[in-house]
Amino acid sequence: MDHTVWNLQTRYFAFHGYSVLAIDFPGHGRSEGLPLESIEQMADWIPELISAAIGASGSGLECASLVGHSMGALVALECAARYPEKVRALCLMGVSAKMTVHPVLLEAALKDDPIAYDLVTSWGHGPAGHLGRTPVPGLSLIGGGRALLSSAPKGALGVGLTACDAYQNGMSAAGKVRCSTLCIIGSDDKMTPPRNGMELASAISKAKFHLIQDCGHMMMLENSDESLKALKESFRNVETEHVVSAS
Repeated sequence: MDHTVWNLQTRYFAFHGYSVLAIDFPGHGRSEGLPLESIEQMADWIPELISAAIGASGSGLECASLVGHSMGALVALECAARYPEKVRALCLMGVSAKMTVHPVLLEAALKDDPIAYDLVTSWGHGPAGHLGRTPVPGLSLIGGGRALLSSAPKGALGVGLTACDAYQNGMSAAGKVRCSTLCIIGSDDKMTPPRNGMELASAISKAKFHLIQDCGHMMMLENSDESLKALKESFRNVETEHVVSAS
């Protein structure tokens, strides 16, 4: 996936006084360079991005709120644990402390086998997503997701899934997070089941848990309105002007 999956949420915040940056990690989407090979490396990259973005805006602020989905949620979690001074608030969507990747999917992704795109889009959407139940007439989440994955730079999916599969620091990082946190999970999420998200939320001192009914892993697309509502509530009581989102 790339930064375009956030379009329906970032548009709202951008028009309501926030500075919003939806990112592609190096070597993913439209970002140049080689992919970073671990969640920890990506977490170390985020503060550099925040500093550069805030410097360019001239706002004088020193931190941002992070919104991450799936791999991006692990990166945001690790970043908040490592660099608390850079993170004002967290929103972790489709998250689990451990994201073990099915070996068939991982092998296919490492070979750039197109079946990997089919597996991600199939497992990543709930029944509603498979039926095409979206607010946008004619939109196929399955077809659109597959097309988006197939357009990614060669090797990017395999590197990202390997990083997720190898990450073991989730619960330890959760215990170090001190900022306001919201964990959002879809009730039909096969990739990060609700019970896993609840377990992670319980390990974060200031975390709340929000379950989106009849929704799979790709909640910002499957149920964009409910996802936006949860994000709005999360940031309502947080003094932040900058939001960085990653998937």
